[in-house]
Amino acid sequence: MKSLCNQIEKILLEPMKVPDAFVKLFEWIEKNGFYEDTEHGRVGYLYPINELRAQWGDTERPGGTLVEFYAEKNSDLFYFMNENTKGRLRVFARTGGDGSMAAFWIDDHGQQKIVHIGSGSGSMLACVLCDDPLDFLRLIAIGYDEICWNDDFEYTPRESFKNSKFLVQPNLKYQNWLVHEFQTSIPTKAIEIVKEPAEFGDEESNDPFCKWLIENDA
Repeated sequence: MKSLCNQIEKILLEPMKVPDAFVKLFEWIEKNGFYEDTEHGRVGYLYPINELRAQWGDTERPGGTLVEFYAEKNSDLFYFMNENTKGRLRVFARTGGDGSMAAFWIDDHGQQKIVHIGSGSGSMLACVLCDDPLDFLRLIAIGYDEICWNDDFEYTPRESFKNSKFLVQPNLKYQNWLVHEFQTSIPTKAIEIVKEPAEFGDEESNDPFCKWLIENDA
């Protein structure tokens, strides 16, 4: 089966591209065997999925933030959007068990950004997550259970776990790779990266993706 990077590249439209930081991430995922080949394509993880499933308990689990990287081929996914709107979005990851997603978005200035699209039935988060692709890798290294719940963004993962009474052990292998590969740091809170965590229909928000969705009746 083709690599995760190749499969995601195949669904992108001009001028989208897989960022260099993502290419390195996908290579790391596949080098470590953190993926599954399914009938719909390859799915990449940040932690060995079989170990995660086996060690998942009632009050805690290993593995850090849950995120699944894949090439979303379903053209009817955004059935509530017009064709022009759909043509500027391509999903590359699942960010929550509720069906929330992360996508590449081409803004009105032709710039590629990384955005969040909440499921609507669970997470309502609909905003730009970051302009710099490396910041997305840093965001998913912080250690939340999932990044689709913006109520957690002003808390550290440890503080959010106290509220939920469910502990997620940090993904040290991924964290260490990220810091050394990119000579970067990991924030303590998501709000350090996601500056305007807007939700669907928030007309008071200055977030460009949220405003764009409203303008396009999405």
